[in-house]
Amino acid sequence: MKKVSVTTAIMAMAFVSLTVMSCRDNKEQDSHDDGMNSEMMDEGHHDDSAMNHGNTSESIDMMDSDAQNSDAKQVVADYMTIKEALVATNKEDATKAGKKLETTLKGFNASSYTAEQQKQLKDIIEDAIEHVEHIGKSEMDQQREHFKMLSKNITDLVAITGTETTLYQQFCPMYNNGSTWLSLEKEIKNPYYGSKMLNCGKVQKEIN
Repeated sequence: MKKVSVTTAIMAMAFVSLTVMSCRDNKEQDSHDDGMNSEMMDEGHHDDSAMNHGNTSESIDMMDSDAQNSDAKQVVADYMTIKEALVATNKEDATKAGKKLETTLKGFNASSYTAEQQKQLKDIIEDAIEHVEHIGKSEMDQQREHFKMLSKNITDLVAITGTETTLYQQFCPMYNNGSTWLSLEKEIKNPYYGSKMLNCGKVQKEIN
């Protein structure tokens, strides 16, 4: 009986020892698993952050691009308003349109362009502003003289910004030793002579 009791006691102690060791191993495994899970969660968090940062940068770039396209479009639209006023020989409308384009040019956002393009745009815009200032306060003859130089400025600007709308560079051989302008239509409507020689000129090239 004593032998049986001793054997039973030894087996019980062995069982307890095995149980304790098993629990300890499980805890260590759980702790290791938790550590791995934490690392994976952290990595996932960092990856998400990186992805979100990338998406944010792309969104900012798109916003900048949209802003730059919007500014360029508005410059062309205001320029066309001046052209139409000169075609109609309407000094008051040309004055208003000149002041409107002056505001648009002064607010032009060139931050999305390259450093070299920004420098070129700065020079073009400064020159264009000078001409629209004169258009905004001069008589018709002077308005047309400054429009000739403004047309070159806007053509140079569009060469950098591009255009989503087809533009037609048109040419009048009669005005001031030959002068160009931009139009949205192929049909010639001469801003330098108006109704006096409305259809004098030709299309030099298309700008896309």
